[in-house]
Amino acid sequence: MSASELAEWSEREERRRRRAPWGVLALVLLTGVTLIRNGSGEFDVGPPQPAAAAAPALGTRSAPSAEGPLRSSVPAGLSFSPADRVRIPAIQVDAPVTPVGLEADGWVGAPPPEDPNLAGWFTGAVSPGEKGTSVIVGHVDNNRGPAVFYGLGALKKGDRIEVARRDGRTAVFEVYGVEVFKKSKFPGDRVYGSRGTPELRVITCGGGFSELNGYDGNVVVFARLATGA
Repeated sequence: MSASELAEWSEREERRRRRAPWGVLALVLLTGVTLIRNGSGEFDVGPPQPAAAAAPALGTRSAPSAEGPLRSSVPAGLSFSPADRVRIPAIQVDAPVTPVGLEADGWVGAPPPEDPNLAGWFTGAVSPGEKGTSVIVGHVDNNRGPAVFYGLGALKKGDRIEVARRDGRTAVFEVYGVEVFKKSKFPGDRVYGSRGTPELRVITCGGGFSELNGYDGNVVVFARLATGA
């Protein structure tokens, strides 16, 4: 993508996001995300699944935004800029990021499965580091073996996720929770909804696997902006 094409695309996405608030998109996605409908599941040892201790600490019913670190400890958001690369040192991820949108059937799109080391930034949400909830997705495996987010379920609270942006800045997020959700009961409002601070969700397939239906769940990493250099 050339510089002029990128600028035009960025302006178009910014206008579209203003017309379609994230809350509306969250309702569209409420039923769940299908990232890897062709997940192979053929390996002797499947991808790691989140430990119960990794789940985010929930706030009270009257204060759902109390998940994770205190709001006062979170930096102010960055300006809009597309994601360029994602690094997760704890699981040795260092991958380019490509834009993905909504598919015709309402699911969040996924990066091409032919490239196992490629992640996707969902353009219907904010860019990583902006105030709101940004979303990065990626495959857990393909028919040749593990893919970019195969180890996502092994992340722990306190692990860091670095998202390099097209403007040269890097948004560094701290993980405060990792969970696996059934696709049939995916809590879209909780996963995608804005908490009033710059947050990130990293999502891949997980849970049980069958040859007929593939993976029956999604691993979701909850993270909040720590620094934006």
